[in-house]
Amino acid sequence: MSTSPIQFAYWVPNVSGGLVVSKIEQRTHWDIDYNRKLAQIAERAGFAYALSQIRFTAGYGAEYQHESVSFSHALLAATERLKVIAAVLPGPWNPALLAKQIATIDQLTGGRIAVNIVSGWFKGEFTAIGEPWLEHDERYRRSEEFIRALKGIWTTDGFSFAGDFYRFRDYTLRPKPLQKPHPEIFQGGSSRAARDMAARVSDWYFTNGNTPEGIQAQVDDIRAKAAVYGHKVKIGVNAFIIARDTEAEARAVLQEIIDKADPEAVNAFGDAVKQAGKASPEGEGNWAKSSFEDLVQYNDGFRTNLIGTPEQIAERIVALKAVGVDLVLAGFLHFQEEVAYFGEKVLPLVRALEARGETIPQAVTA
Repeated sequence: MSTSPIQFAYWVPNVSGGLVVSKIEQRTHWDIDYNRKLAQIAERAGFAYALSQIRFTAGYGAEYQHESVSFSHALLAATERLKVIAAVLPGPWNPALLAKQIATIDQLTGGRIAVNIVSGWFKGEFTAIGEPWLEHDERYRRSEEFIRALKGIWTTDGFSFAGDFYRFRDYTLRPKPLQKPHPEIFQGGSSRAARDMAARVSDWYFTNGNTPEGIQAQVDDIRAKAAVYGHKVKIGVNAFIIARDTEAEARAVLQEIIDKADPEAVNAFGDAVKQAGKASPEGEGNWAKSSFEDLVQYNDGFRTNLIGTPEQIAERIVALKAVGVDLVLAGFLHFQEEVAYFGEKVLPLVRALEARGETIPQAVTA
């Protein structure tokens, strides 16, 4: 278990439709005014990171999508300490372009930009914009080359690289990013290929929502493999947080979300993502084993079980930390008010438990 305080990030709603595929009211909005205010609320509440989403086409309730890198820069301009993680897709992006974009934003914002390399799950999106759709493990091979190229461009002069997907010859980027050795690199996934890639090249590994036991199995695998390469990887887990004054209130909200789920959209989303998850050779990628209820929240966020009173949620967060989680990536139904509530009611309890050195082992199976 890390001795550092567990950190918190939130999903930036730069894509319309909210974070649940349900007809329940979601008091959130994808426009810049809402998001600027949300970023400022999150910064005051104690969130260290925000993660912008990358989508190119409509689908599953996401009718509108702002581009992630430019939107992230706008949020950085509205804040002072928050670090924003811009999600990008190898394929649409070339590493030379992204390296230049991120270096510039890093210079302009005092070193507060990071990237999340998304290997891709939405085949229809790639087809719509004329990008080749690679097989599961090939997508991760391309992402690994993408990350190796980013690191090389950001840290060396006269960078040369000869891969299967990207090639560089004596390329020097100036100015380089302020952050040393380079801006943080996040990636997601649950498959063997995703874990293996993280163990070799990524700073952070995001996994879909899961139980502490399920998360620990991934943590142990990644960290054992990373040690072979002399590398260290931090772990982030997705969670949809429903914090209310009573457990009954929180559970009622969850039930309403599921009761009002849009079956057609959920099933269409499920078909798309399970194709991506099951396409891994071992059949254990993201969403490969997700139920209908799991898929109502895009990244299995209900499975992390951060649903209940502030006290219950704080205990479960500390239990996640005990199995190796360094960061909770949080989604909410009503972002502005619930991020503020989390900062006021939940986060102080987490810090108090951490200060007492408690791990709350009984919460692991709660």
